[in-house]
Amino acid sequence: MEWIFRAAKQEGYEVFISPHYFYPTDNGWLFNGPLEAEELRTRTFARSGPLDLTGFAGSGADWLDRFKPYINDGVTIVAAPHKVFGPQTNDLVLQMRKRGINKVILGGMLANMCVESHLREFLEQGFQVAVVKDATAGPRHPDWGDGYQAAIINYRFLAHWVPSTKEVTDRMVR
Repeated sequence: MEWIFRAAKQEGYEVFISPHYFYPTDNGWLFNGPLEAEELRTRTFARSGPLDLTGFAGSGADWLDRFKPYINDGVTIVAAPHKVFGPQTNDLVLQMRKRGINKVILGGMLANMCVESHLREFLEQGFQVAVVKDATAGPRHPDWGDGYQAAIINYRFLAHWVPSTKEVTDRMVR
């Protein structure tokens, strides 16, 4: 991701972040899937509230330190948080449409959940999408299986292109 951030900033591409946060009020949900329940239980993406950053720094909801210069640069668009897996519950598509974006380079955490859900929604919304296969990460679970491998298989069926980081950054800097 860092190479992609660097190439995007160097070449003037717009960068969008679709964060995943849970607020205390989300604990009132009456049902959750297995992964949501675990994230809420462990407070993996917990924030004190939508306008409260208490305890945010260094938490599971914070950006990785090496990404902060790219994200906190005053130019990167940080959308409202998505709550389950995809951008259907945030303003990411609106932010992109308002800027005339129609091609997306996608990467991030939870390849088989959030990244794949974003991919599917972008495709349904008419975007052309490349998913950078080595700029995603997926869980491996002893009972549920290999989330990363499942995602890569689906990306090949769905995305317009499934490049490596090197392939996509080489094309970005042409």
